[in-house]
Amino acid sequence: MTPDFDPARLEAFLAAQFGEKAAMQVQRIAGGQSNPTYFVTWGNQRMVLRKQPNGPILRGAHAVDREFRVMSALHPAGVPVPRPVMFCDDPDVLGTPFYLMERVEGRVFPDGALTDARPEERPALWMGLADAMAKMHAVVPGDVGLGDFGKPGNYFARQIGRWSRQWEESSHPPIPELDELAHWLRENQPLDDGHVSLAHGDYRMGNVLFHPTEPHVVAILDWELSTLGHPLADLGYCCMAWHSSPDEYGGLLGLDRAALNLPSEEDFVARYRAASPGLAPPMPFHKAFALFRFAVIWVGIADRVKAGTAAGAQSPDGMAAKFARRGIEVIEGRH
Repeated sequence: MTPDFDPARLEAFLAAQFGEKAAMQVQRIAGGQSNPTYFVTWGNQRMVLRKQPNGPILRGAHAVDREFRVMSALHPAGVPVPRPVMFCDDPDVLGTPFYLMERVEGRVFPDGALTDARPEERPALWMGLADAMAKMHAVVPGDVGLGDFGKPGNYFARQIGRWSRQWEESSHPPIPELDELAHWLRENQPLDDGHVSLAHGDYRMGNVLFHPTEPHVVAILDWELSTLGHPLADLGYCCMAWHSSPDEYGGLLGLDRAALNLPSEEDFVARYRAASPGLAPPMPFHKAFALFRFAVIWVGIADRVKAGTAAGAQSPDGMAAKFARRGIEVIEGRH
């Protein structure tokens, strides 16, 4: 895949930053739907570059500056994130702001069924995903310089408002189920219980790297949507896997989990809660909220595909409507 910037400009930038010329290689990473991502080799340094997409973007979207800031705070705190290298906010270099982080070696599993993993390690991989999320949520934001990373409290009300506005402002064709889901969420918000943590916003199996041979997470990726929030938002988002089908971004619904040696949603939630005492289990609201957000995210992807600015190649056809319907099924108790 061809870079969406002039590699010679990156080469000149790196030479100025590192103080010497070196052999450079740039390889665009396939996949992803938001920020263009590249492997960059500079001499013996192996890095990853993340940048905003070219062209007009929604206000607050593609926040590579926030990604860099949160990883810079969490890496010294022992949360598994790549080591940040540098951030550049000068659009004259590559056309948009970008940052560099170390390249971490590991395994990516794009689907919840873990088809690329051995059946005997699949339960441990899902438990490793829960453990890393609990470690992330255990960090007190103010202790690592992230006390102002968002507004504490009333997270779900603010998020429902934000994503509802994005949906309303989209040129996407009507999705009645998405309108119904947004209305239900506004009318069924739980009382704020005071829990505040860093919320990743897109924490799922496909957004982490696992150790090359062991079932634990070595890097949590894609922090674009992170903010101060509620831990049940990320947990509910992970639970989407049990409420969506394999053709809906690699879900587990309808699979013979016993035959595939995959854990239940209850086992996954129990593993997370064992490391997060005092936190209630997710309710249908939290899962429906996650499905609503993901549906609107797919609306945004479809809009970017239409505008020609989407970073990924995966077709968004019908995905927003599918996840909206899954949200309705959750609140109706169908699965």
